[in-house]
Amino acid sequence: MNIEQLREYCLSLPCVREDVKWGNDLCFLIGEKMFCVTGLDGMLTASLKVADDERPEILAMDGIVPAPYLARYGWVKVERGSALTEEEWKKYVLAAYHLVRSKLPKKVKDQLK
Repeated sequence: MNIEQLREYCLSLPCVREDVKWGNDLCFLIGEKMFCVTGLDGMLTASLKVADDERPEILAMDGIVPAPYLARYGWVKVERGSALTEEEWKKYVLAAYHLVRSKLPKKVKDQLK
């Protein structure tokens, strides 16, 4: 997977918008909450929100580490695009999306419909 494929997949999910933060990070948001962040330059790296029960499994994979500054909030960093297959990318991005969406306040969820 490359950055453009990741972008297309994230934006294909319902009610997702993108934003550039911190000068050079492409962030994908649902209800103003991030679920995936990638750099705009260079090779594909990305940080994703991961469920507590999935974190040990994904962190055991080569090329995936706790996300700097965000690990305490359940985020991991995929250090290179080839660390995951396209199917795994989609699985973990979709899981991150659902995890963040499920924790949104009811009022925000209602506005997303």
